[in-house]
Amino acid sequence: MDIWNSILEALDSLSSNKIRSGLTVLGIVIGVGAVIAMLAIGSGAQETITGSISDIGTNLIFVMRGSISEEVRNPKPLTFSDAMAISDPFAAPSVIGVAPMISGTVEVGFAGESTFTQGSGVTPDYQSVRNVDLLEGEFINEIHMLGRSAVVVLGPDVAEELFGRTVGVLGETVRIEGQPFRVIGVKTPIGGSGFVNPDDEVLVPMTTAQARLLRRSRDSVDMILVQAISADNVATASEEIATILRTRHRSPIGEDDFTIFTQQDFLETATTITNVLTIFLGGIAAISLLVGGIGIMNIMLVSVTERTREIGLRKAVGARKRDILLQFLTESALLSMIGGVIGIVLGWGLSELVGAIAAASDTQLVPSMGLDAVLLATLFSTAVGLFFGLYPAKRAADLEPVEALRYE
Repeated sequence: MDIWNSILEALDSLSSNKIRSGLTVLGIVIGVGAVIAMLAIGSGAQETITGSISDIGTNLIFVMRGSISEEVRNPKPLTFSDAMAISDPFAAPSVIGVAPMISGTVEVGFAGESTFTQGSGVTPDYQSVRNVDLLEGEFINEIHMLGRSAVVVLGPDVAEELFGRTVGVLGETVRIEGQPFRVIGVKTPIGGSGFVNPDDEVLVPMTTAQARLLRRSRDSVDMILVQAISADNVATASEEIATILRTRHRSPIGEDDFTIFTQQDFLETATTITNVLTIFLGGIAAISLLVGGIGIMNIMLVSVTERTREIGLRKAVGARKRDILLQFLTESALLSMIGGVIGIVLGWGLSELVGAIAAASDTQLVPSMGLDAVLLATLFSTAVGLFFGLYPAKRAADLEPVEALRYE
């Protein structure tokens, strides 16, 4: 018996029990659909997170206080003086911009409306280092720094939350931690997701934040943002920064009381996390695919029992053991392949639905269904059908013709 005849006979057998075959296929459909949807959502989340990190700038370096090593004792804090030392072109020729900052959660209110958001004390250099564009107004300048001015630049999400608009708010007075601040600018929205949403923050002069909001000592900072000349100079700039800070903090190599992160570090970490989550979600979804495979085994065993006399008759007229084996394996494989194809369509539909819901809620999540996920789900569903159909097929092939013909 050739493959084509086996397929035709399998289709005829399955079509004679449409409801039973449909219910059996349903388990595979749900399993494949869930796997496809989970992989698509996981891939979309990964692209969103890594994309938002990349948008910050590939030549940006983050210098944070504290060390990842537990062996460092009495670590020294980062200071404004450290930032000034890093900005020295003779000490760090690969650096073109330095922006120290402090940050924390603050409550911002206006006319009875209030929201909790990220509040950051920054210097004028922050605008160029982070490539901040404004919808309207001006950024924090040296005069604001020297005078400890009560002025604020709003993120567009904060402006929308407080005023219901992102333009025409210049000169308005908002309250941050109960203190009045005059709005001098609104940032251009760039979209935010992942670890930090840059649209949901307020920026004030660092000197003002130190004295009135976040209560830091005059010279202490939480983080120093450093801009390298180019992405190719990030490694060199990181070494220059480390050398400067080790000299100033008098710390030997291997006992740094600071931590330097680059964009590549964040991207690698985010990619690792999202890969693990995607595999985890796909694994959970694959359980339903295994349940569908058990359903195929059940229905094939029932089919073998129902068709015992047919099997005996076919063997009596010359059918070989491998012909019977091939027939039942073909039926189980067809069940799983049909379920796989329908499941791919279902998975695509579910991922599109999730994308539409995310778009409606202003969440940047675009599920991405790749060809590799489709091939993986198709091959896996077919393998499940063959694996769970093997035992019923072998049981049918091992029946003795005489005993099968006597079966009632």
